[in-house]
Parts: sequence; structure tokens; C-alpha cells
Amino acid sequence: MLLAAHRAGRLQFFGDHAALASKTAFARRLKPLRNSKWVVYCKRPFAGPKQVLRYLSRYTHRVAISNRRLISVDENGVTFKYKDYRLDGTARYKTMTLATGEFIRRFLIHVLPKGLHRIRHYGLLAKANRAANIAHARGLLGVPSSLNGPDPKPSEVDVTDDRTTPHPCPCCGGRMIIIETFARGCQPRCYSTPASQEIRIDTS
Repeated sequence: MLLAAHRAGRLQFFGDHAALASKTAFARRLKPLRNSKWVVYCKRPFAGPKQVLRYLSRYTHRVAISNRRLISVDENGVTFKYKDYRLDGTARYKTMTLATGEFIRRFLIHVLPKGLHRIRHYGLLAKANRAANIAHARGLLGVPSSLNGPDPKPSEVDVTDDRTTPHPCPCCGGRMIIIETFARGCQPRCYSTPASQEIRIDTS
């Protein structure tokens, strides 16, 4: 596609690269790039997949500072632990006390503005083309779009079951089931998963 764009005259070169407008010079510049291996080598994680999830969770479920680094909070301010990477050994672990207002100011620097995300998906999982790409991939593989079949319409939901609700999930569109309702300030009950229950995970 790059060569086709060059042949069609859609590429423009300026300054020191003006000579690349020549077909011969452009082909000479691309020749060494054909010997490069552009496939990314992915090695299995040394500590297993759990270590990968632990690494990613630091970016998805924690902001700025963890609770274990906080030492005390009083009228003098907030005291916390930090690392001085200019030093080695135990000397790099230090403590700092900041006024409450200054601590909050520094903390809010790490909070992203509305609309920005810490982790972005590219390629097949890019949000703009995710649904179309997954549907196209499933079509090429010859698998149905939904492993469990289409969700029933609200009119088809059994109204005698008080656990079901005709309102679809705002994220996936599936049928929502009320597991428990509890009042504010109360702790929900813990439900254990039966051992015989089949768990299906769609990794696509």
C-alpha cells in the first residue's frame, strides 16, 4: 500500500527527504526494511499469568499511592513512605509529611480528567471497531455470535420469577438477574458457587 501510494503520487517529501520523491530513491530506502522482522516476540511470563494480572492491576485498580504506604494522618498533615531512587539499599526508603492540602493537590495530579483512560485497547479490541471486528472474526471461524443463543425479549421473561428483570444490562445487553437486595450500611450475604456448576468463559 505504501508503494501504491507513492506510485499514485499521494506521498509528499520535503527538506532533506525531497529526493525520496524519485521512484528509485524510494525503493532504495525501503529495501533494508524488508529484511527486518516486524513480528513482536511474546515470551511466556516467568512467574505465570497471575503475575501479569498483578502488574496490570496496579494501573487499573490503584491511583497514585497504596494504602500500605500511608503511615498516619493528623493535624500536622499526612505522613507516608516513598522511595528515593538516587540511593541504594535500605537508605532509599524514607518518610515524608505533607500538609493535608498539599497532599491532596499532589494526589489529584494523578487523577485523570474525565474521558481519559489509563489503559487503551488497540487493534481488534479498539472500541471504534471492536464489535464489527469480533463479529467478522466469529463469522470467519464459523461460530455463532452468541454461545448461549440470543437473549429473550422482555415479553418472554418469566414474570413469575421475582429474580428476573426485563431491563437489559447497560454494558452487554444481557438479561439482568437480581441476586440480592440489601439496605444501605448492611453487608451482603456471601453465596458460594456450587461445585457442579458449569463455568463457561468466552475468551474471544
